Amino acid sequence: MARTFDEVKKEHMKTLEMYVPIVARVHGEHHPEFHEVKKVFDEMKGKVDADLKDKFARLRDITGNYSVPEDVCESYEAVYKMLEELDIAYHA
Repeated sequence: MARTFDEVKKEHMKTLEMYVPIVARVHGEHHPEFHEVKKVFDEMKGKVDADLKDKFARLRDITGNYSVPEDVCESYEAVYKMLEELDIAYHA
């Protein structure tokens, strides 16, 4: 059974709030697209669920559908995985 958006959000949001700024700081020089990921994520935090459709579309565009670069750490990969799970649950 697919999890609801609220379940996935509850599971991942605190971790994302920790990881996203760190990953931006550590990998932003070599992966400037992650600064855009951080910007969109920061915008998403203050939105109600109904306002997220365009944010997820932007994230899919920026990340190439959450494709993880080969030269990044596990936290970077985890951020993309959690954002993708949120996206899937949001559109379910």
